[in-house]
Amino acid sequence: MSFFIESGYVSLNKYGEELCGDRVETIYYDGTLTLVLADGMGSGVKANILSTLTSKIIGTMMANGMSIEDCVTTIVQTLPVCAVRQIAYSTFTILQIKHSGEAYMVQFDNPLCVMMRDGKPYDYPVEVNIIEGKEIYETRMQVQLDDSFVMFSDGVPHAGIGITMSLGWQQENVQKFLAENYSKNDSATTTAAKLADAARALYMDKMGDDTTVAVMRVRNRSVVSIMLGPPSDPKDDIPIIQKFLAQEGKKIVSGGTTSKIVSKYLKADVTTCIDYIDPKIPPAGIMKGVDLVTEGVLTLGRVMEMSQQIVKESNTDTDWLKGKDAASQVARLLFEEATDVNFYVGRAMNPAHQNPNLPLDLSIKLKIVEILAQNLETMGKRVNVEYH
Repeated sequence: MSFFIESGYVSLNKYGEELCGDRVETIYYDGTLTLVLADGMGSGVKANILSTLTSKIIGTMMANGMSIEDCVTTIVQTLPVCAVRQIAYSTFTILQIKHSGEAYMVQFDNPLCVMMRDGKPYDYPVEVNIIEGKEIYETRMQVQLDDSFVMFSDGVPHAGIGITMSLGWQQENVQKFLAENYSKNDSATTTAAKLADAARALYMDKMGDDTTVAVMRVRNRSVVSIMLGPPSDPKDDIPIIQKFLAQEGKKIVSGGTTSKIVSKYLKADVTTCIDYIDPKIPPAGIMKGVDLVTEGVLTLGRVMEMSQQIVKESNTDTDWLKGKDAASQVARLLFEEATDVNFYVGRAMNPAHQNPNLPLDLSIKLKIVEILAQNLETMGKRVNVEYH
C-alpha cells in the first residue's frame, strides 16, 4: 500500500525578535519525505543561522541517503559549540517516512516527538545510541494510516513558565492536549496550528521562547478538481467537461457560465443554497454530479486572500475551517482535504466582465489561479494546472 505523507508546521518568534531561532526543512526525494526541525541555541539572528545551517545540512544529507552518523559528524565538525556553556549549538529532530510506510526518526535534545495513533499518544520504539559523544534517540517502525507525528521545540513544553504556569506546560500536558483535541480529519498544518495556538495562549501572546510545531501525517491521497471558466473555443467544452468529470475525488465548478455548460452536459439543474447568506460572497450551489458550485472571480478572489493567511508559518487561526460561506467551503476542500489539486482553467472572456465599471477580466482570474497554485504547493499539495 502506498501512503501520502503530509507535513505542516507553525513557527512563532520569541517576543521582540524579528527572526525565529527554530527552523523546519522538508525535502522530498526518491519516494521519501524528510522533515528536519532544528532549534538553534538562544534566540534571534544567531539562533536562526545555527538552526538554518543544521536543518539544511541534515536535510540534504539524509535525503541523499547518507547515514545519521555521517550527518551528526558533519554537524559537529561544521557548527560551533557554545564556548561558555559547552552545550549544543542546535538541537534537532529528523523524521523520514517512505510512501511504503517505513519510518525512521532521530531525536537529539529536542522534546520527544508525540506520536498519535487512533487518537491517543502511542508508545513508539526508541533505541538510545551515542554518536560523536552525543546521545541520540533512534526509532524505526512501520506506520499505519492516520498516524501523526507531532514534533516541537522546547518553547511548547516550556509555555507559560512564570506567567500562567510555574513549571511550564510540560510534556505530559502537551500529550493530553493533543489527545483531547484530536480529530481524524485534521490536516498536519491544522494540528500544528492548534498546538502552537495553545502555547501562545499560555504565554499570553508574548512568547517567552521561539515556539515551533511540525507535524507529519500518514493519509490516503485525496484529489480535488476545480473547473473555472469555459474553454476559449466552444468546441472544447464537451471534451474538457468529460476530462474534468472523469477525475477521481471531489469536484468544484466555479463561475456562472461554467456551471451552465456543465449543467447542460449533466442534464442537472443548479440549486442555490440559501441556508447561509454572506453579504460579501455569492452563495454556493448544488448540482448532481459535482460536489460544489460557486460564483467565479469574487469567490475565488476571497479564497486567494484566505490562502495568503493560511500559508503564513506564524498562522494559528483555524476559524476558517468552520466557515459556511462558499469561499470557506472551497478553501477547506483545497487547503485542508486535498492532497492533489487539478485546475481546469478556461480562457474564454466573460462578456459580463467587459463592462468598464466591472474591472474583472481574464488576467485577474489567471493571477488568482497562479497564486492559489503557489500557495497550495507551499502547503505540500501536488498541483496540476491546465489552460484551455
